[in-house]
Amino acid sequence: MEGLEISEVNFLKIDLGDRFDSEFFEKEDLRVEHVLRLKNSVELRQFGNFIASAFYPAATHLYEIGDTPFIRCVDCVKFPLITKEQDKTFEKIPLEFVQNQSGVNTLNRNDIVITKVGTPSYPSIVYEHEMVALSRTVMGLKNIRDINKFYLLIFLRSKYGFSQLQRHRELTIQYQLTLERTKRTLVFVPTDIFQSKIEGIVHKYIEGINNAKSLYAKAENVLLETLNLKDFQPSKEPVNVKNFSESFGSSGRLDAEYYQLKYEQVVNRIKSTDYDQLVNIVKIKKSIEPGSSVYADEGLPFVRVSDYNKFGLSTPDKYLTDDFCKENAEQIKKLKPKKETILFSKDGSVGTAYMLREDANFITSGAILHLTVKDKNKIIPEYLTLALNSKLVQMQAERDAGGSIILHWRVSEIEKVIVPIIDFDKQREIADLVEESFQLKKQSEHLLEVAKTAVEMAIEKDEQTAIEYIENEIEIKIN
Repeated sequence: MEGLEISEVNFLKIDLGDRFDSEFFEKEDLRVEHVLRLKNSVELRQFGNFIASAFYPAATHLYEIGDTPFIRCVDCVKFPLITKEQDKTFEKIPLEFVQNQSGVNTLNRNDIVITKVGTPSYPSIVYEHEMVALSRTVMGLKNIRDINKFYLLIFLRSKYGFSQLQRHRELTIQYQLTLERTKRTLVFVPTDIFQSKIEGIVHKYIEGINNAKSLYAKAENVLLETLNLKDFQPSKEPVNVKNFSESFGSSGRLDAEYYQLKYEQVVNRIKSTDYDQLVNIVKIKKSIEPGSSVYADEGLPFVRVSDYNKFGLSTPDKYLTDDFCKENAEQIKKLKPKKETILFSKDGSVGTAYMLREDANFITSGAILHLTVKDKNKIIPEYLTLALNSKLVQMQAERDAGGSIILHWRVSEIEKVIVPIIDFDKQREIADLVEESFQLKKQSEHLLEVAKTAVEMAIEKDEQTAIEYIENEIEIKIN
């Protein structure tokens, strides 16, 4: 019996019409429930009205004419707040359709969303939008009462809330939460003073994130101003006449979209200053695609395109098994990216660049290239990363990877990307702004961890201990 985990539960406490599988009675889950019941916690159903949608579009034509954010599981898992900053990643459906379709429910500002299908158990709050529509992959809690909404969000993301939601997942082929089981989630209700302190931390987090994004935008503007491109508006002219030698004869491309005038204008503007092809600036290294058969819930983190953006990495959804890592130890050692490696996506969301600020203990999917600058006296990695994420390179990615259902940017095309090489002092100015932005973002994200830890302390110890922890952490990390 050594190494086995055993929980003993009174048979009379098991509802035979509900869950009575062993996974539902793991020791940590029983401990969480016991602690919360001792604290006179209240079921989540008491704090608002639960809603869900039955609708998911069979055809994506609605997305093409949409104007109302259509919240899906993917929009919430890594985002505690649903903001207008995410608008470019949201799918949208027409407001008129939302109002007339009986299967679509909506939430308003400060309502809470919880993912229920796909990657269930992740709560977010509608922070800036006046109204969003819900897909069938999420559920909503609206008309929230008798509890601070931001405290509730943090509680549900803390181990005491999140572990309950994970426990209540239905054990089907694909994990999912039901409304009825979610309603049973026990919520610890502290004093109003403590709840307000948690809300204050969330607002500090938001302020810090917004300031970090402003610094990054300032860095982008410095680049565009240096190239006299800040007010540049590419042509919308749909026609561009090319002879054979200027088109297929030089590019090998027959699709008309490739030759849109706007792409030609961007490249010509970059070529009007100092520039170079990417292949001359960096070493390009490919990663591997080991296959889903070696995915695991724990092990070596496996970073995919969905696990990062230009602002940073998130906790990956996939890991690689210990057996696979042992069998491929030498290859994996070589594939772990080092500090200042730029991750650059070639599939899916093509052209997304992020520079690592320390050696990584993970490997990436084959959809991500590893770029390392050849000569740092010529080009600064932080500057190059920002340039790759700018519209100057993004339009080249759009041009090259267009014309297919699933975007794919060939390495041979990526090598020919035109990158502006500006004055080194200007590069340093941009790099400093980028680093300041990332440091502020890191500090701000730490605040959410402080908030979650404080909630857990208030449950396990007392509110005063939790408040002292908050004051110490915020003073050290922010001031």
